[in-house]
Amino acid sequence: MKIAIFSDVHANIQALETVWDDLKQQDPDEIYCLGDLVGYGANPNEVVEFIRDKNVPTIMGNYDNGVGLELDNCGCKYTNPRLEHLGELSIWWSLGHTSQINKDFLQALPKEIRLRDRGQNVLLVHGSPRSLHEYLHEQRPTVTFERIAKVAECDIMFFGHTHIPYEKRVGETLFVNTGSVGRPKDGDPRAGYVILEEGKVEFRRVTYEVEAAAQAIRASDLPDYYADELLAGRELETVP
Repeated sequence: MKIAIFSDVHANIQALETVWDDLKQQDPDEIYCLGDLVGYGANPNEVVEFIRDKNVPTIMGNYDNGVGLELDNCGCKYTNPRLEHLGELSIWWSLGHTSQINKDFLQALPKEIRLRDRGQNVLLVHGSPRSLHEYLHEQRPTVTFERIAKVAECDIMFFGHTHIPYEKRVGETLFVNTGSVGRPKDGDPRAGYVILEEGKVEFRRVTYEVEAAAQAIRASDLPDYYADELLAGRELETVP
């Protein structure tokens, strides 16, 4: 059994289409998405409609929750007030540029998917099983992972939200962050996703037309900062 899992597309249709072409070449038996289809990027409707058309089982990300329920924030954690302001501009732009039918789709997404009949107990979440807003960074204390493992009750847990890929075994549980398709934050602008096959995880990176995705942001009313982020593949030290 070969499974492809990706997350955090963030309205980047250029990255999603290229990742789809790559993962289809891997010929997976199943494909799953860990959410955050919208936000920050310039093509929310195109991304949601792509996922709908391909019938990809998808869980709700924090941004999907914010846009789907028409909230005034995405539940993101900002340490910089300027980034928080840019984030507010992004959520309002996304609310205004996502169709009602796609908002309805986002608000109906499940919070988790559990795969029990694949040889191992696999749990798919966005942030963590405790909250779709939780940032499970690799450097968090071991006791945090141990507590989450008790809640997750699985052999492998896949998640996103931080946009930084890694795998880490704590006790009997393997934690796998799939990284991000449309907004990487590890300094590598290539889109990322993972393949699970026979209990082994392969992290894949795919080169796509990041300049086109950045230009689409610049051509919209979204902050240019998000275009600069795409090109750098990370959060920037200087915030306008």
